[in-house]
Amino acid sequence: MLITGERHLRLVDAVLLQRLYVLFVMELQTRAVDILGVTTHPTGAWTVQQARNLFMDLGERAALFRFLIRDRDSSFTTGFDEVFAGNGTRVIKAPLRSPRANSFAERFVGTLRRECLDQVLILGERHLLQVLAEYARHYHGHRPHQGRQQEPPLCRGGHVVDITARIERRQVLGGLISENYRRAAQPGCETPGQRL
Repeated sequence: MLITGERHLRLVDAVLLQRLYVLFVMELQTRAVDILGVTTHPTGAWTVQQARNLFMDLGERAALFRFLIRDRDSSFTTGFDEVFAGNGTRVIKAPLRSPRANSFAERFVGTLRRECLDQVLILGERHLLQVLAEYARHYHGHRPHQGRQQEPPLCRGGHVVDITARIERRQVLGGLISENYRRAAQPGCETPGQRL
């Protein structure tokens, strides 16, 4: 299942008085997030193109997704829905004024704001993409999730930890986030590619 969100992040205001819109999708099972794009003026054509790009990036994995839950933003046109319907994905529109219907997207946006965006002055589209990419490495590889038994989205459970290995700490976003202290050679987490 995929969940989209756009209106949730529309209040990313850049320092130069520019409002930025971020389109993302979340895989519900793994909680992995893909940022599809950032723009100052989201249109129906832009969201359709971002959906097409997503399917090109997913390749064969796109057939695994059966449902898409999205909000009722006007930039999600019938063309956007048709891109997903053409792949056999059923599009479900969230009811009006019901944030619990899209709770996973709401939770991700709140986490992203609290841990990252409220602490950083965004200069523009490129800067926001860089900040999101760096946060993604942390989110996918190190940030624990309650729904995944405290495992990050791209970590495989059941790996053996060498308790004699040296412990190290890694700072993210210029020291804004200090990732969990961990063993230096801890295996099990995939390196996120195009995610978030």
